[in-house]
Amino acid sequence: MSTGIRHKTEKHAWGRRVLAELKEELNRLEAAGSLHIPLEPGGWWHQYVCPRHHAELLFDPAERDAQSFRCPHGCLIEGEAYRGAWLAFKHQSLARTALQAAAVYAASRETAYALLAKRIIAGYARQFPDYPVHPDAQPWMLKGRAFHQALTEAIWSTTLLRACLLLSDEGVTWTEPEREALDGYLRLLEASMTEYRRILIHERGNAENNYTAWLNASLSCIYAVKDDRSGLLALIAGEGGWKHHLSIGVKPDQLEFEGSTYYHVFVLRAYLISAEMAERFGIDLYDAEGTAGQSMRGMFDVLAALADDRGGLPALHDGPMERLPYAREIAEIMEIGLSRYRQPGIVPILREAYRQMGGPDGARCQLEALMYGEGEEPAARRFGGRAAAGSGMDGEEAGLRRGSRLLRDSGFVLGRRASNALSFLADFGPHGGSHGHYDKLHLTMMHRDTAFTPDFGMVPYGSELRKQWFAETASHNTVSLGGASQAAHTGSCLRFEETAAHTYVWLRSEGAYPGCRMDRHLLLADQWLLDWFEVTAGEEASIEWWMHPVVPAEEEEDRTGVEIGPWQSAGEGGVYELAIQGEWQRLPVAKRYKVAAPAGSAAGALKLSYNVPGGGRIYHAALLQPGDEAYAVQTPGTSVDPSRPLTALLHRRHGRSARFVHVYSVGERTALKEISPGVVQVESAGEICTYELTEKGLTVIGGGHHE
Repeated sequence: MSTGIRHKTEKHAWGRRVLAELKEELNRLEAAGSLHIPLEPGGWWHQYVCPRHHAELLFDPAERDAQSFRCPHGCLIEGEAYRGAWLAFKHQSLARTALQAAAVYAASRETAYALLAKRIIAGYARQFPDYPVHPDAQPWMLKGRAFHQALTEAIWSTTLLRACLLLSDEGVTWTEPEREALDGYLRLLEASMTEYRRILIHERGNAENNYTAWLNASLSCIYAVKDDRSGLLALIAGEGGWKHHLSIGVKPDQLEFEGSTYYHVFVLRAYLISAEMAERFGIDLYDAEGTAGQSMRGMFDVLAALADDRGGLPALHDGPMERLPYAREIAEIMEIGLSRYRQPGIVPILREAYRQMGGPDGARCQLEALMYGEGEEPAARRFGGRAAAGSGMDGEEAGLRRGSRLLRDSGFVLGRRASNALSFLADFGPHGGSHGHYDKLHLTMMHRDTAFTPDFGMVPYGSELRKQWFAETASHNTVSLGGASQAAHTGSCLRFEETAAHTYVWLRSEGAYPGCRMDRHLLLADQWLLDWFEVTAGEEASIEWWMHPVVPAEEEEDRTGVEIGPWQSAGEGGVYELAIQGEWQRLPVAKRYKVAAPAGSAAGALKLSYNVPGGGRIYHAALLQPGDEAYAVQTPGTSVDPSRPLTALLHRRHGRSARFVHVYSVGERTALKEISPGVVQVESAGEICTYELTEKGLTVIGGGHHE
């Protein structure tokens, strides 16, 4: 490992640049006097969130200690929960510093950095027995010593022990007192991790939990430091061990069982650490498979399938949209995956992670590059057959072509066509356990240059908006009834087909509300995306279709079919009420759009457009039946910063059934017209297609001609 680090700085300009940056950062932290181990254990990092703005509080690793904590909007927060969360970040930061110092020593051979790494590792080894089994941990947690959660402790320990192994690879020795402290730390850590595994696997019967992967990773590092091959072999092969967890914690379609991209990355990182430790004993786990063909190669492949054209990963179910520690985790595993599997689909995701970490134009930066990067800097590439701006490459050279894909086991479906700048990702599968959202038939629409209607992911769990908004139905692009969220349930995919003319998906939900059936039909052609949503409520209800674009809509004056009243500023009663978690929440209504024609008239068309960052425009048309209403509703923002409000489109109808038909296109306005009930015509650039909804789904009954 260390020889490889030295080679990177000798051969590659990026290696020398990153080494200089890492040395400068370590020198700054040392000069600030911040590298001292707190005597207090850490709390739960999810509580490090502003109670007013619901944004994660700021953390500076150069601070030696802190009693008050600032949010990005200037709030100053105090309290034991925030202090405990800050300590969790501090302990993790110090472990990262130890690994960074060991890597810098491996590259530079400057003794001061080896001594710094040793000081932190030995300091924690001496301090660890004095941390109590955490008295303030929440009852559902497996309790740690240095942290509320044993899970956080396992993650933190792998960073410290990787630093320890890197120093050993470089021939760094320990004094007798240091060795005694380290041996004591390993004994205590091994005993606690082993007991946590027993509780989780045998007492709770929850071997598939993502905790298990990290307890395995921690024990793998312990066995590597102790040179205990038999312990590692037993861990790999036993119940809840590496191979068993791969078989039960990952679906046959290669996605982690909770259906969360974040937890997929989380578990894959743990697997890779275990594989790294196994390789030290000559054991190869990189190409191992689970009982249904699950593999780490496949887990990388499904991430490449899910990523948008820029390489951004969608925030399915719980998990952040964008966060520095998450970006570092993505960069680490993508660097390892690129060196092991050479999958070109890894490159855009890797470069997007580095962009979020501050690397100019996605260039390598920070510790992850020096530790895990191999070879030349990956060239700027993106998905979708288009080169990144300024890359000097044409579309075929820079772009990675991907088609549509059905993840039937996990319950996600992707629609893509090379000729259409729009693509989609829809959710119909299992709820996702404690990390799931009430979001069946949710639709994420993507443009090549932006995520147009993304899944907003999740704020830190300490925020009350976790349950009041981000997990709930109304925060997703799907349908709710009566302002209340769907029940936790699993939908189905009735049809998935790709033809020369289109990609078509038919999704169904029958468990969201008693007696309610919902069908979503998505048809992606070369010029447009048709979204046809049918709802049978079973009884009178307010049926609510939600869409959450991250760019503001612009109204268009053209009206089609019937007289439709203008947008009006909300006056008295300008709020929309939602029954979330049994409590009524009130969202401000900015504007209202309503059909003013008598019943029995033809449907009118609501027309909107959206400017895409970087140029371009998305056009949107919706059929509004007499009696339908459309609202512009102000909602919390994304999970990155909920305090920056967004404007959602709410299309509502009161009754026993509803039909919501919308179409989207790029570059040119697409016209939408109802020919008769259940028959719709779409026209773009002189091409007209007519679709009928039958018992077999959407059927093309005419089209493909120019007039």
